[in-house]
This record gives sequence, C-alpha cells and structure tokens, in this order.
Amino acid sequence: MKFDYIRALCWNWTTQIMYISEEEIVNHISAKPFRLISEAAEELGVEAYVIGGYVRDIFLNRPSKDIDVVAVGSGIELARRVARKIGRGARLSLFKNFGTAQVKAGDLELEFVGARKESYSRDSRKPVVEDGTLADDQNRRDFTINALALCLNKARYGELVDPFGGLADMDSLTIRTPSDPDVTFSDDPLRMMRAIRFAAQLGFFIDPDTFDAIVRNRERISIISKERVADELNKIVLSPKPSIGFELLDACGLLSLIFPELRALKGVETKEGIGHKDNFAHTLMVLDRLSKTSENLWLRWSAIFHDIAKPVAKRFDPRLGWTFHNHDFIGERMIPGIFRKMRLPMNEKMKYVQKLVSLHMRPIALSDDEVTDSAIRRLLFDAGDDIDDLMKLCEADITSKNPEKVRRFLDNFRKVREKLADIEEKDRVRNFQPPVSGEEIMETFGLAPSRPVGVLKEAIKNAILDGAIPNEYEAARRFLLRRAEKMGLKPVARQR
Repeated sequence: MKFDYIRALCWNWTTQIMYISEEEIVNHISAKPFRLISEAAEELGVEAYVIGGYVRDIFLNRPSKDIDVVAVGSGIELARRVARKIGRGARLSLFKNFGTAQVKAGDLELEFVGARKESYSRDSRKPVVEDGTLADDQNRRDFTINALALCLNKARYGELVDPFGGLADMDSLTIRTPSDPDVTFSDDPLRMMRAIRFAAQLGFFIDPDTFDAIVRNRERISIISKERVADELNKIVLSPKPSIGFELLDACGLLSLIFPELRALKGVETKEGIGHKDNFAHTLMVLDRLSKTSENLWLRWSAIFHDIAKPVAKRFDPRLGWTFHNHDFIGERMIPGIFRKMRLPMNEKMKYVQKLVSLHMRPIALSDDEVTDSAIRRLLFDAGDDIDDLMKLCEADITSKNPEKVRRFLDNFRKVREKLADIEEKDRVRNFQPPVSGEEIMETFGLAPSRPVGVLKEAIKNAILDGAIPNEYEAARRFLLRRAEKMGLKPVARQR
C-alpha cells in the first residue's frame, strides 16, 4: 500500500492543532475535580496524571468528557479519597479485579487506574497485569497521541509528559503506536479498528509502518468480540467523513473479515462493452453526502445498506445492460441476518433500516408531474414518521457527475416533498389506522377472528389510500357495509 494513498485517504478537512502555553494548559485542568485529585494525591504520597484522550483533545480543541487518571500507586485508593473530597452526590464504583475505579458526580465522570504494565497471550486480548511506572503505563497505550499525560501533583502541576513524541505526531496529523506496531496490534487487535476510527474522526493519517502492521495482523481481529467491533464501526459511521474509515478498512483487508457484504459491492464488471458503476464507491459517496445533513446513526447505516443486495440481484441483459431488479426488497430481507452476525441491534433500529432500504426507490418514481395522489398517500402510509429521513436518503443517493442531472433530480425531489406536504395536510394518512377497527367489524357481522375480517379492514385502508373515500369514520362505515354486502355478509342485531 503506497504511503501517498494512505495519506490522501486520511488527510482531511478542518483539524487544527492548538499551540498553547504551559499557563493555558494549567487553565484546562484548573477545574475543581482536578484540584481535588491533586490534593488527594499529595495526601496519599502518590504521583497522579490525567492521561489519554482528555489531554489529546486539549491540543485538538475538542470537547472531551472522558477523564482518565493514572496513579503511580493505587488508583482505587486515589479514587476513594477523591470521592470523599467531592462529598455528597459522589458515586464510587470499584472494579478490584481490574484495579480500576470510577467516580461519578453529576455530569462528571472520572476513571482511575494504577500505573501498570501488561503482557498478552496469543488467544486473548485480556492482559496479565503488573504494577508499573508511568513510563510502563504510557508504553502500553495504543497510540502516541493517546499517551500524553499531564501531572497533577502540586510541584509539577500541568507538566506535560510526552515520551513518544505524541505532540509532534499531532502536529503532523499522524497516528502511530508508541511501541512496535506488530506487538501492539497482536496483543490487542481492537487497536487496529481504533486506528482507523481515529483517522476518520480526527482527519489524521496512519503512519505507513503502523498501517502495514494492521495489514499483517488483520486476521487477529477474529479474537475480538463482534460487539466491540460493532462499537468501533458505529463510531466510524458517525465520524465527519465516514468514507475515510471504510476505505481504510478495505485497504488493510479488515473489511472483508468484518463486513464482507459491503466489500462485495466493490468493483466493476464489463460485458459486451457495458459496465456498471462501482457500487462500493457509490455507497460511500451516499454515506458522506447524508452525513452532511444528518447525525442519525441508523439513517447513516441505511445509506450503507441501501444497495447491499446489488451483488445478489445483478443480471446482464443484452438489451438492457446491467440490471439490479428488486435489490431494495432483497436488501430488506438480507438485513436481519447481517445485523445478527455483526451483533447490531435486533430491534426497532434494525426495522427502521429495513424500512428505509425497502422504500428508497419509491420517491424517484413519484417525481413525475402525472403522479397520482394515491401513490403519494401510499408512500406516506408506508414510511410514516420516517418519511423525512427517507427523503434525505434519496436525495443523498443522487451521485451523478453530471451537475445538470443532479439539479434535475433534486428539483424533482423538491416537488415530491411539496406533494407529500399537501397530501398529508389534506388527508392525514401518515401512520393512520382505518377508522373502523377489526373489533368493530367482528361485532357488526358476528364474526370471529378470520380472513373476512382482514379482507374488509384492508379494503377500507385501500379505499382511503386510493382516494375513493375520505379518511373519516362515517364514510368508512358506509363503505364497510357496502363491501360486506358484496361478500354475502349482513349486520347482526346487537345484544341489549
């Protein structure tokens, strides 16, 4: 993998390093919790440092709520002392098996650990832990930019400890491991995902030696739980430009291992001189476009899945060229299996993604001036409260390189939005239930739960969606009686 390619993927948009003085650093850790940690450390006679992401984000001018504190000594005892100093409202949680503790007070969340060194076995990412020095603790960190530490002891308050050049790496927007990257990634393969996630989140590029080590160790990802991989994937999906993360996952070979269905979209096949677009590149373009308009994680996943079935549905017709008929419906059916395998949630979030994937072809067919109100009503009924998200997905799906074509499609979608608003105001069909319930149908005709009840209820719904009757009770009741009569059903006398 060429270094320039990796750099081109990762070098991004707005990341800026803040050059700040020692006085400004101290100001960042001048809040009461840090002062209390300092007092507690002095009383216990231990060294204490705020370390990791919180320190990194000071220099990146990013807000951070993750405050990790390392003690050269007992992190648990330091946490106990700090909790007592905070007083009422402080909630202390001890994790003695891991030598860690957590203190929560309101929105504040502090994580404490004793400085340690670690060793790993080949078949687990759970380390054997021993007490260590600050240097040992920094050496076990994943990347140099996450190994920065600020001393909280009174005599050295605010002093930066940066043994691996993390500040210089931030200056050059570089993700690099503090020690041998092969050892780092073999010991804890989740760090490979984290490297790519930071590239996508921060706009950094991955040091070429570090990236090559990811390539060599990619098979080690198999020892990581699917839940942890999914968590990192979600963070990549939520990054400012998610395509960076997925391009890197593909480039290093991880994508084929953790999400082969997405990797299957890559490539162009040509027959009789006719080729189709690269659906992997198209999907990432849709994802990036959608990310500019929505931070909804599951809407972004819908963009990732919207063409997932194209490799399955792909056919070549000498008259028509390449076709992908029913890829929307096939994709809808594929989603539960992929979600289950990847340990994504098997709940309403999955159903939301299914719905948007199944409907994503519908709005484009409604942009014609001759489209019927009935078609609009049916889309409103099927999409319900997710209609606005569906339209965002469809608008992001217009990725033509022809500006005039893009303008025309987006103008058509504007017209669809106007039609949707008009019909919704007039007919109120979003999420509607037929005005006559199944229970009323059964009571009217003396029926038990049966097929005729469903047929009548469906007929009322279709009559409203087709505009044959208004979405009102009396009109629906009259329609019900007429339709039931055609089916040979008569109302029964009500019991008094």
